Amino acid sequence: MSVLVLSDYYPDEALEDFDVVHEPRDDVEAVLAMPSALLDGAFMDSLPRLKVIATASIGFDYIDVEAARERGVWVANVPDYCIDEVADHTLALLLALTRNVAAFDRDVRAGGWDARALGWLRTLRGLRVGIVGHGRIGSAVAERLRAFGAELLVHDVRDVGVPLVPLDELLERSDAVTLHVPLNTSTRGLIGTAELAQMRGGAFLVNTSRGAVVELEPLLRALAESRLGGAALDVLPEEPPT
Repeated sequence: MSVLVLSDYYPDEALEDFDVVHEPRDDVEAVLAMPSALLDGAFMDSLPRLKVIATASIGFDYIDVEAARERGVWVANVPDYCIDEVADHTLALLLALTRNVAAFDRDVRAGGWDARALGWLRTLRGLRVGIVGHGRIGSAVAERLRAFGAELLVHDVRDVGVPLVPLDELLERSDAVTLHVPLNTSTRGLIGTAELAQMRGGAFLVNTSRGAVVELEPLLRALAESRLGGAALDVLPEEPPT
């Protein structure tokens, strides 16, 4: 079987049982990819023998599933991909914000040594954290935050077995908001001008889900106007950024 690999995530030696190619070819039957450019109907039509598209990620929003269905192409994802890694990374970013890690690092490298110069440091104990999306990753983040003594608010569009609050209430009450939702028509631009205006002054925003969930221009304005305490983005709408 010829496999078109569209990501350097998959080392060729791990696929030694297949004919691995890195450019489209008429005999390609399978595609291995990671979130990247849209794999749409035109892409699928360029591979006449295509049978399956597989992504190692949880999210598969970059694959046009309806186009695949129409062409009889299977789409596969990995529902348990990197749950602990993303949950850990979320906590790392939140700790970096609350303890001002990156700013202190830059200050010391520049010759500074004033613990008070960069403002108030916060602890996770007693911090009210709003978790938007309580799936596998969101619930893993919640588990970690409870160990730190944080107070949690949760919003989800599904019944996830924990008390839920509306998104506007979560934004208004949270000291920090962390996003763990898939990218779809209802979550694209989920956090924009109106939502950022609802957040508490000095609150933090963390996004480890999909870049397009947050509208960047309103976020940049909120940061420039010091309405937010900080933001940590693991993902961007355009990667790599211009």
